[in-house]
Amino acid sequence: MAWNEPGGGKDPWGGGQGNGPPDLDEALKKLRERFGRFGGAGGGDGTGGPGFNFLPLVFGLLVAVWFFAGIYQVDEKERGIVLRFGEYLDTVTPGLHWNPPFIDTVTVVRVTEERQYQNSARDLMLTEDENIVDLQLAVQYNIADPKAFVLNVKDPEFSLQHATQSALRHVVGSSKLDQVISTGREQVAFEVKERIQQYLDNYQTGINVVKVNIKDAKPPAEVKAAYDDVIKAREDQERVINEAQSYANGVIPEARGKAQRIIEEARAYEAKVVAEAQGEADRFIELLVEYRKAPEVTRERLYLSAMQSLMNNSTKVMVDVKDGNNIFYLPLDKTLTPMPSDVDGASSNMSQAQISTLAEEIIRRLRSQSNQNQRKELR
Repeated sequence: MAWNEPGGGKDPWGGGQGNGPPDLDEALKKLRERFGRFGGAGGGDGTGGPGFNFLPLVFGLLVAVWFFAGIYQVDEKERGIVLRFGEYLDTVTPGLHWNPPFIDTVTVVRVTEERQYQNSARDLMLTEDENIVDLQLAVQYNIADPKAFVLNVKDPEFSLQHATQSALRHVVGSSKLDQVISTGREQVAFEVKERIQQYLDNYQTGINVVKVNIKDAKPPAEVKAAYDDVIKAREDQERVINEAQSYANGVIPEARGKAQRIIEEARAYEAKVVAEAQGEADRFIELLVEYRKAPEVTRERLYLSAMQSLMNNSTKVMVDVKDGNNIFYLPLDKTLTPMPSDVDGASSNMSQAQISTLAEEIIRRLRSQSNQNQRKELR
């Protein structure tokens, strides 16, 4: 039997039996009574009269909780990336901010913090000169672009690991073993840093590489003994070169000093010779002027000067007499020799002044005789 048939059905709205449709007002009244009981209030007489409703209070409390849940603070070292329904909205700066929860999502990124990636396992790599090197490094980096760091790449640090491996193998493969292990380690680290940054910029990861440190680089254990011998030989080479350089530093300045002294002596001798030559030339010019004024007198003076210089250094004088076969011989060395003592023991030695007077007298007589012979020839 249907619920609305007379006598048999029940009204689902709680009404009595009847042949007409349910009373809508009565149904709303009953629904309001049920919500009133749920809110904890009812009619004072138990008939479901009007009472206090807690629904607005609960709703306001939920709204307050939702509002305060959207308040957050960004520190000075951080930046906040705001997404609204998954789409980029804004990058917030340090300070106090609010975004609606469940609508906006805020990801806080520490941009000034210096992070470090270090390969945990050692990598065996082949160098340009076909040697194997065992290498371990660490990469220091920070976040330069927080938006790119959060949105462009799913796992930026994973991308950093792959970029590091690729850059390291490229640079090591283009370098020799000595450069990687000893002499060029800093250059290798710099090239690896530049290449990592290039890869990360191509991926737009927002990561800035600060520094790359090669913590350990050595040949494999199987060839370590041979490589130690090579290192020892290189150290011996450096030692010998330093010793040779030290010896050269001691010898070369001394040789340069001697060379400079010889050069200065040569310059002094040159100046002396030039000065003497200039003096002789000047004297000859002056003598020529005087000779032109009085040729005979000047010639005689020159002759006497020459003879005097010769006589001073000679102990014997031989004089040739013109138009005669006789030669005067003056034994000046005998004249200067002391005479033997007389019986009384008195010395008869001639003084130097007496010898000079005797020589001048002899020269005068020879000159007078020569002049007489010249007059006879002229007659």
